[in-house]
Amino acid sequence: MSRSLLSIAELGETGLRRLLDISDHMAEVNRRPNPKVPALRGKTVCNVFFEDSTRTRLSFETAAKRLSADTMNFSVSQSSLNKGESLRDTVETIAAMGVDAFVIRHGSSGAPWQLGEWTSASVINAGDGWHAHPTQALLDMYTVRTALNRPVSVDGGSFDGLRVAMVGDIKHSRVARSTTEAFKLLGADVTWVSPKTLLPPTHDENVVANLDQVIDDIDILYLLRMQNERMSEALVPHLREYTARFGITPERAARLGQHVLVMHPGPMNRGVEMAVDPGELPGSVINQQVTNGINVRMAVLFELLGSGSENSLTGNTES
Repeated sequence: MSRSLLSIAELGETGLRRLLDISDHMAEVNRRPNPKVPALRGKTVCNVFFEDSTRTRLSFETAAKRLSADTMNFSVSQSSLNKGESLRDTVETIAAMGVDAFVIRHGSSGAPWQLGEWTSASVINAGDGWHAHPTQALLDMYTVRTALNRPVSVDGGSFDGLRVAMVGDIKHSRVARSTTEAFKLLGADVTWVSPKTLLPPTHDENVVANLDQVIDDIDILYLLRMQNERMSEALVPHLREYTARFGITPERAARLGQHVLVMHPGPMNRGVEMAVDPGELPGSVINQQVTNGINVRMAVLFELLGSGSENSLTGNTES
């Protein structure tokens, strides 16, 4: 891994597998009565979120604290950006305070790469525009790995034979792009299930236009949220029609095999992509995705900022 994590493509298959292995160590840390180790003591992580977030921001903050790093949370609404200061000046000012890593979410695709040109600190992409969300893809792979007991690691193993249906608003979803890429790196077969209006203009994926076409022959059902805040026009006639063709209705839930994992990156639009209580689906791993987000983000921070030795994970700290 380089000094930053910007995309799954730059991470590559070897880096992806290594982070999945390190996530196992972090899961063990998080099972301890005191889930805190001194691995990143003396390091500072700054969260810079230009878009609303609950899961990702809190997950990164929790991950940093459990590794004993200091954290800074940059509030865009209360910053000098509102006085006309440029993003570059803001980043350079924060970096001068002694920041070792920036975790950035931004509405513009490519913003984390630009930030990396302005600082020598590590940069972690927590979502940029419609482009990429690498740590979401990592936590999704770790969730599948553990839920299905697939021994994917640097020593081998793959998702060969797994059939994945990625359903919904592909066009506006950075999760769809990163998670599809990660699944394919590990050997899974991915099908996009989406109306034409919610597909990117160019793609290489197999596409079907109705969930009923694949629901009987999948191992993983990955539901995406309708990204209404990123749409400038009405791209589906009505949400009821969208649910009828692409949502998990009680009828479709009854057709799901008992082995099928049901996943969702959150936040969920209940009654749209999910017309049933996910807690009633035997294969739902949505809560596990949230838990695994902490394990994976601890792994990313440790890999970028740590000593490179798992020995620093063996001791607890009370500080």
